[in-house]
Amino acid sequence: MIDAPTAFRLDCARPLLLATFPAPQRMVGWALQNPGFVMADRVAWLEVRDADLPTSRNPALWLTERLSALGAGGAVGMMTARNVALHHVAMCTVEGVRAECVVTAGLSNAERIGRRFRADPVRAGTINILCHVSVPLTDGALIEALALVVQARTVAILEAGHRPVADVPPVTGTGTDCVVMAAPCPANGTLPAPYAGMHTAIGEAIGHAAFAATAAAVSEWIEAPPGRP
Repeated sequence: MIDAPTAFRLDCARPLLLATFPAPQRMVGWALQNPGFVMADRVAWLEVRDADLPTSRNPALWLTERLSALGAGGAVGMMTARNVALHHVAMCTVEGVRAECVVTAGLSNAERIGRRFRADPVRAGTINILCHVSVPLTDGALIEALALVVQARTVAILEAGHRPVADVPPVTGTGTDCVVMAAPCPANGTLPAPYAGMHTAIGEAIGHAAFAATAAAVSEWIEAPPGRP
């Protein structure tokens, strides 16, 4: 971990990395456990290996059981083959808006958008991201913020130039990436921000934090020796 967030507490005790907010947050994403629009106060990364995942079981149900056994039942949950102690954190504040991002990155399932390198992917090699912004957002702005995180992740991966197959363009992500975008609930009569695009302070803070955390996490994975943990 390269820094400590302030909007949530981040605890790492392998195989679990857990972000805990002081109050439920509005979240959107496609995490394996609790995807879509949800209210939650925790986001969990579970470190796994392919051998851990029973081929006869639904991965989402298996994850739910494992997180419950580890005391993280009800969390928005993701799985990663990466050593969760090697997560990366980045933060950015623009005009009083603060964004904080946590990333675990592995590229064993790397793909380039619009084509597939793997018909039978390794199920646990992925990039998992939580990004939180300090201001409430409307549904539309929350989706827009999620798109910015994905854009920042993609640019960071492209700039890393990873090629799993020789003589092909760099990959743009993995086939099993998960991204979660979170924001606080409106309070004391405040109205949620209706936009979070790149022309806004919200968008600038989110983009900067998401890019920095992803770039650091991807760089560390690429530089790791064979048998990347």
